[in-house]
Amino acid sequence: MKHPDNRNTSRTTVLRRWIWPLGLTGVIAIGTAACYELQPDASTSSSTQAEASSSTNPSSQSNKQSESNGQNQQNVEAQLSSTGQQINGYRSNYHFTVPDKWKNDPQRPVYANGKYHYYYLYNKDYPNGNGTEWRHATSTDLVHWQDQGVAIPKYTSANGDPWSGSVVVDTNNTAGLGKHTMIAIVTQPSANGGAQEQYLWFSTDGGNTFKAYGNKPILSNPGNADFRDPKLVWDKQSKRWIMLMAEGNRIGFYTSKNLKSWRYVSDFVADNIGTLECPDLYRMRASNGTYKWVLGVSANGRASGQPNTYAYWIGTFNGLSFKADNQQPQWLDYGFDWYAAVTFEDGTSNKPYDHRYALAWMNNWDYANNTPTLKDGYNGTDSMVRQIQLKPSSNGYTLLSQPIRGLSQFVAATQHIPSVEVDGQYKLDVKGSSYQLDADISWSDLKNAGLQLRRSPDGSRHVDAGVFVEGGYTYVNRSYTGHPDNSNNLLESQAPFDSSKKKVHLKLLVDKTSVEMFVDGGQVTLSNLVFPEPGDQGIALYSEGGKAVFDNVVIKYLGK
Repeated sequence: MKHPDNRNTSRTTVLRRWIWPLGLTGVIAIGTAACYELQPDASTSSSTQAEASSSTNPSSQSNKQSESNGQNQQNVEAQLSSTGQQINGYRSNYHFTVPDKWKNDPQRPVYANGKYHYYYLYNKDYPNGNGTEWRHATSTDLVHWQDQGVAIPKYTSANGDPWSGSVVVDTNNTAGLGKHTMIAIVTQPSANGGAQEQYLWFSTDGGNTFKAYGNKPILSNPGNADFRDPKLVWDKQSKRWIMLMAEGNRIGFYTSKNLKSWRYVSDFVADNIGTLECPDLYRMRASNGTYKWVLGVSANGRASGQPNTYAYWIGTFNGLSFKADNQQPQWLDYGFDWYAAVTFEDGTSNKPYDHRYALAWMNNWDYANNTPTLKDGYNGTDSMVRQIQLKPSSNGYTLLSQPIRGLSQFVAATQHIPSVEVDGQYKLDVKGSSYQLDADISWSDLKNAGLQLRRSPDGSRHVDAGVFVEGGYTYVNRSYTGHPDNSNNLLESQAPFDSSKKKVHLKLLVDKTSVEMFVDGGQVTLSNLVFPEPGDQGIALYSEGGKAVFDNVVIKYLGK
């Protein structure tokens, strides 16, 4: 993808759902166990959760327990004082953010020499100057990152600045530039009238710096307005390289033996989801042992009532062409802010097809420059790395997402909330700006239930995350907090939900400027930017049109 121009801007008006009215309260019943059991680490005690499932009337709660709850909350706050939970400002506590200026597209990380090498588009001249370059960060666990500076600079030739592409480790020296040389193929607006063409860069110092392989493209533009975002894949069966190109409403497939000379072999066409970008192709083994191929793209499906994130198809690939099992795409995220996503192998696993990792740029071209983080000198946040797995489903196969396990390293304190039956609204005696929250919600007859996150002390500001049973969808609604969309068209993201189940599990990752919700083990996810006031750190539970039982509510506070 290129820098912010020629973006898809089609919109659909979000259906307005019920928003919790200020000051409304209802009947609740809470468990008899201590409301806030402080744990020193990320462990979750099953026995504690079992205790918390019993419920009684709130009038039976003694003053002694109220005092205990307050004392436990003070203990939590003391533990969190050095983790950034109470620090003003908007830089995330545990999400990757650009050190300064601007970032957008992630480039697929590669694992080499015991580290993940992550490159992303960076503009050191933002907001006054244009052009991106590839900045480099490394990590051993995908949660702690070390900045390594710019690896591919901009404007070193008449071919402009480097846009998105991909990096591979040329283990077998297929390009003739040395064994284990890192090869990057990137799109640049060439000296040929600014046409989008593909150039090769290579690194012999472990990926810290790259040199241009001449000033001529290794794949010239065949006359397409859109011809970008090359994605390299090594096909073990044919022992050759595959390169995918984003070409408007289609993905072009090319093959090569040496990464320098490319031959067009096929394409895959997808209509009604806008201009395709950042293609992706990989093989996975489903939980039932079946091997399938996945083709992914970043796309804007809002004009046809679909998301503006990562679309994917499950199918077969024969080394030349991809055939989808179903022409209708699935979506890896239903939020407004999960774009230019990349997936990549677990470099430490000996079972590379059982799971992969994924991350995305948390922003949207409709409002990319509207953020309070500019006061802190930067604009650019990534989603948390998530683990994806392929599972059989009623429609064939689908990808499930879960936060990466390494996130547990950030846990500073854990609180367990006992079972709560809510008929209205119930405010928890907790505070936090950065945490993971898990909750099981069940009901018999209900219209709507969920959680108010990043709630202001007076209840007037909050992010709503929950399930609209009557409408058959889960949602994240940012109408009543700070958010980036001045048009107010993109306020509530929604994902389909089978309300007949009468229960849902929600896993929420909350940070200074983001909410990521994983529904029922990651069957769907919704990722959204939010800009609450730094002091808005409350949480409340709510239901409408019936009672909802909140079980196994666990809050893990995440620090730096």
